[in-house]
Amino acid sequence: MDFKNLNYEISRSTDRGLCRKGCSRQDKQLNTYDYLADVPGNVESTDLVEVQFKNTRKGYYHNINNLDLKKGDIVAVEANPGHDIGVVTMTGQLVKLQIKKANLKSEADIKRIYRLAKVVDMEKYKEAKSREHETMIKSRKIAKDLGLDMKIGDVEYQGDGNKAIFYYIADERVDFRQLIKVLAEEFRVRIEMKQIGARQEAGRIGGTGPCGRELCCATWMKNFVSVGTNAARVQDISPNPQKLAGMCAKLKCCLNYETDTYVEASRHIPSKEIILQTADGDYYQFKSDILAGLITYSTDKNTPANLETISSLRAKQIIEMNKRGEKPLSLTEDGNRQQNERSADLLADADISRFDKSRRNRNRGGRNRNGGRNSQGRHNRQNQNDNERDDK
Repeated sequence: MDFKNLNYEISRSTDRGLCRKGCSRQDKQLNTYDYLADVPGNVESTDLVEVQFKNTRKGYYHNINNLDLKKGDIVAVEANPGHDIGVVTMTGQLVKLQIKKANLKSEADIKRIYRLAKVVDMEKYKEAKSREHETMIKSRKIAKDLGLDMKIGDVEYQGDGNKAIFYYIADERVDFRQLIKVLAEEFRVRIEMKQIGARQEAGRIGGTGPCGRELCCATWMKNFVSVGTNAARVQDISPNPQKLAGMCAKLKCCLNYETDTYVEASRHIPSKEIILQTADGDYYQFKSDILAGLITYSTDKNTPANLETISSLRAKQIIEMNKRGEKPLSLTEDGNRQQNERSADLLADADISRFDKSRRNRNRGGRNRNGGRNSQGRHNRQNQNDNERDDK
């Protein structure tokens, strides 16, 4: 078996070859942009290496043999039991930050890199991966026969084929002790059951979000933070479940991205309960543009009427004037009512009666749809004949 072909076969889906030193975009999920890859001495600064396996599973290992590793290299790493095969996705200083982000506090979680993958390792790896889909289908049937309320979403074999990880989703706690015994007898491997949530499932499957980009959980998000409806209320987003839910049927993770910015900006917006009093009347807050700092007020508390849009600074000035017992002439600073801007009408100065003239020209002397002469044409010709007789 040609080792170069095997090496290309496993690595062509993990690196597009845009950069030799690891700063390229890759087709692996949870890709990290290694912006220190070109810095001299970056690799020698630490022996820690980030290795990625199937889908979103990553591991961190010590390069105790001082191998010359680069992004995209296929390595055999320590596993329990045996060894696993993965792809190097990062080396150098950024690996320490990734470990901190992954909350790996125990040194026991960081194992060793044995060697670069050999031909024998690649043959076992390819054989193990070829069994994953069939194993998943059979395990689903076994779980259904045992009456377990769970869904096995994916199966991942270890590189040496001695162990299989079964990823499952369940709403409640599942007693799968009997399932493990049946699976071990059926597939003759060591079984590990790993429960994942709907967000992790979406990250493993991947897809495109409504923004047109790849799902965050499938590209860079490693840890998931709970998302509440309060994030939508702070940003003044319509509480529409269909728009707020992501591919996983949970609240979108991106709702948290700008929440802090909106919270900070909303501190400069007066409360909705405050009524602005002017010589024209009382104004109630109708809507607000938080980031732009603009507030629209209405003279009616429940419906939009006589809408006026002012800045948050002007609203605070009026509030201070009301506290002193003063009332401005209007909401605007110049004392004049704000004129609503209207869109330009391209036909404002046009004479639309020109269409009637052209229609009369077409109908003059023309025929109707039934093939006869138009009545208006007959009437015009009759008047012309009468005028000619009178002249005679």
